Amino acid sequence: MDLGCDGVHILGGAFGALVSLVLIWAARRLGAVYQLFHKVETQSPCHGGEVVAKVLQAHGVRYVFTLVGGHISPILVACEKLGIRVVDTRQEATAVFAADAVARLSGTVGVAAVTAGPGLTNTVTAIKNAQMAESPLLLIGGAAATLLQGRGALQDIDQMSLFRPLCKFCASVRTVREIVPVLRKAMAAAQSGTPGPVFVEFPIDTLYPYHVVYKELSPKGAPKGIVGKVTNWYLQNHLNNLFAGAWEPRDVSPLRVSVPQATPDQVQQCMELLSRAKKPVFLLGSQVTLPPTPVEKLRKALESLGIPCFLGGMARGMLGRDSPLHIRQNRRDALKEADLVILAGTVCDFRLSYGRVLNRRSKIIAVNRDRTQLMKNSDMFWKPTIAIQADAGSFIVNLCEGLKGYSCPSDWAGGLKTGDADKEKANRQKAEEKTERHLNPLKVLHLAEEAMAEDSIIVADGGDFVGSAAYILRPRGPLRWLDPGAFGTLGVGGGFALGAKLCRPDSEVWIIFGDGSLGYSIVEFDTYTRHKTPVIALVGNDACWSQISREQVPMLGSNVACGLAYNDYHTVADGFGGKGILVTRQDEDKLADIIEEARDACRKGKAVLLNVLIGKTNFRDGSISV
Repeated sequence: MDLGCDGVHILGGAFGALVSLVLIWAARRLGAVYQLFHKVETQSPCHGGEVVAKVLQAHGVRYVFTLVGGHISPILVACEKLGIRVVDTRQEATAVFAADAVARLSGTVGVAAVTAGPGLTNTVTAIKNAQMAESPLLLIGGAAATLLQGRGALQDIDQMSLFRPLCKFCASVRTVREIVPVLRKAMAAAQSGTPGPVFVEFPIDTLYPYHVVYKELSPKGAPKGIVGKVTNWYLQNHLNNLFAGAWEPRDVSPLRVSVPQATPDQVQQCMELLSRAKKPVFLLGSQVTLPPTPVEKLRKALESLGIPCFLGGMARGMLGRDSPLHIRQNRRDALKEADLVILAGTVCDFRLSYGRVLNRRSKIIAVNRDRTQLMKNSDMFWKPTIAIQADAGSFIVNLCEGLKGYSCPSDWAGGLKTGDADKEKANRQKAEEKTERHLNPLKVLHLAEEAMAEDSIIVADGGDFVGSAAYILRPRGPLRWLDPGAFGTLGVGGGFALGAKLCRPDSEVWIIFGDGSLGYSIVEFDTYTRHKTPVIALVGNDACWSQISREQVPMLGSNVACGLAYNDYHTVADGFGGKGILVTRQDEDKLADIIEEARDACRKGKAVLLNVLIGKTNFRDGSISV
């Protein structure tokens, strides 16, 4: 621990004797005020980390993901004592990704705790991903002691400036008595309105016991005389303020979470539009899976309305594997025909060509918790007929309740589903084609789709291979698909799978990796082994950053920086205590058996990596990465 002043003259000798005397008087007066209003228990073994853990426990937090550091050790130890499971990863970003997955799957706030300085800077990409994916997440960060910030202490940087643009709420705790109110506000902010990450910084002297902090902050080799007295008084009163009222009883229960709701008039207007529509369609985004509406209740509402649905993000799987309402293919054509489009938590960004895919003659209802996302690009390519800043899931349930007896024209949904069947038949035929070398990636994915258990959770982390998987793999139910979201971050797989397996220990968790994205988190096979969280990683190994190469080569004539190698990733999994399996073209006829072998090893407690060597196809030709 580095709290000591090591003889630094905190106030310096340049102050005159008069100033020193004034400071002594002021310090005495300040100390008297503290002692009058707050009891400072200098011998108490209690520490701020225990207060943090109590607040987390009261908010239903079951897991804290971390990469250990001395700045945050009291929090981790206190959480362990209260039965909150502390899960340590091999990289700070993985800890945040795991907390993100827990937030999405559990409906609570995911929590990650990392040490100061580089521990926090390593989380920046993961926090930005959580912001854009609208995941309620608490990032706890250590920091240099309050007295030493800005004086060159170990790992001391301006962390608040770093996270203010990324988080809904940022706070630096300055005294122990602030811990409870600050954390309660942070947890409520993470879940209110449009959910997102929040950041709370804990200077190290707010977390350790008084006697430890006093010992470490006591000047070593401090000057004698008046300057020494001033320094000692300054330190003593700083500590009095730091710990004043620290252990007084406080309410640690959750604050009220605010969720915007559509008004009855808004719902009524939408009911009237929908009742007149002949070809309505839903575009459902991740927001529909957010609390307070249970996903199963939302699913029943959608099935009751009978309106064909396109599902994106966390909404994938909302209607199960084989629903007649879930349309997976030909979205652009369907939107051209639709006379009413309901954008429920879906944003008109690059994923909808900025709104250009919407038919200008269609009526459009847009529902989103975030005003900016609700109206994105409406000044250029599309115009909402009705725009409602509200929770999309609750809106759909209210719409269903107001339209009892409504039934969408069956020929509309049936026609779209016929187009689905035709496209999927073509995909299966494409899967049977022989590639120039190695295995056809589409065949690999079809076999995986057939083998996955009904309770499987699918984690998507990659470019080209994962882009193909999105067309073929079908989540079996709500909250069984995890992808990075709008930021398109690579490297989410290791953490997402860890969080998913902890939330759903009895479910199979599959990570669909590209060989490029695998490099970010293959080290977490060590974490899976240590924490007994077996998952199955299916790696499409084509020795290339293919999502980039597919456009860079024809456009610019070079494959520079896109080439990788057919590396033995399976041996890395073995080295970390998992089970690695190499799959080549020679294994094509027994691929189904190999997948079953992987599932069996996973059931027996081994994290498995299937290193599948794949070739090139022209599937998804024309798709680009920017």
